[in-house]
Amino acid sequence: MTSGDTMYNPGGDVGTIWNDLVGAQVRFVGSRFRTRVIEAGEHHDELLILIHGNGGHAEAYSRNVVRLGERFHTVAIDLLWHGLSSKPAYERPLPMYAEQLADLIEGLGYERAHIEGESLGGWVTMWTSLHHPEIVDRVVLNTPAGVRFSEDEVNIDRKTGRDALRARSLAALADPSADVIRKRLEWLMKEPSSVTDELVDTRRILWSRPDSQESLRSVFENSFGAGLGEEYRLEEGDLGSFPAPALVLWTDGNPGVGVDAGRRLADLIPDAEFAVIEDAGHWPQWEQPEDHDRVVGEFLSKRSRGGQS
Repeated sequence: MTSGDTMYNPGGDVGTIWNDLVGAQVRFVGSRFRTRVIEAGEHHDELLILIHGNGGHAEAYSRNVVRLGERFHTVAIDLLWHGLSSKPAYERPLPMYAEQLADLIEGLGYERAHIEGESLGGWVTMWTSLHHPEIVDRVVLNTPAGVRFSEDEVNIDRKTGRDALRARSLAALADPSADVIRKRLEWLMKEPSSVTDELVDTRRILWSRPDSQESLRSVFENSFGAGLGEEYRLEEGDLGSFPAPALVLWTDGNPGVGVDAGRRLADLIPDAEFAVIEDAGHWPQWEQPEDHDRVVGEFLSKRSRGGQS
């Protein structure tokens, strides 16, 4: 256990986003795109990028940045069209997300990065790894979206999974009130009480912005099995050439897509490990931050592809 583990208490009695991020900074990075980052550990040689899911923002990793920053230069980001990052005309979503990551890595002064992506962020991580392997080191695929699994191998419940998330996302965008935003956030959690008032307020503020209203509508209309997103969905066969060492991170309560999907994904990737975090839904980094950070830190600390320890 590091000294940070003894002092840091994410999710505890005084665990607010503000308290969890004491020691971190917020700024904007990039030349082609304006990417908002929350970062810690700038003195480390290895860069770790944390990417939220569909409709999310950097605060999805507010309980992890400081602790992971004890081992890596850790940055949680707002993807394009999300949060406070750039909102260009919506087109080529997966290629543009990858271009954003390349711009960010260069802007931070690195050649490559470890990347963890949750849900949509996992899809972005996989797509970037396959198409731009030169900028990717080790990856963590946290309950990722974007893979068209064989339904003979994986049981998928779309009613409780992506269909429910789509309905709640569109409802919350149309009416970004506290109650509707909370219902959308509760879908992410195994225990609904994990959604704090502060998290609801943060998302309500971001989703109420006029620029977010427009950009997130484009994101949602091209997600959840519809629109442009389908052009970039990965087939199982695509993963046989996956170039990066990967940790497939699943939970015992991921809605709609259970542990069998995580095991299948780990089987499809040539150099993959698999881990399950208990008592969590779609946001293990928020619901079980200490377990998440331990598992992720141990995996990323293994010998890197570049030959460094």
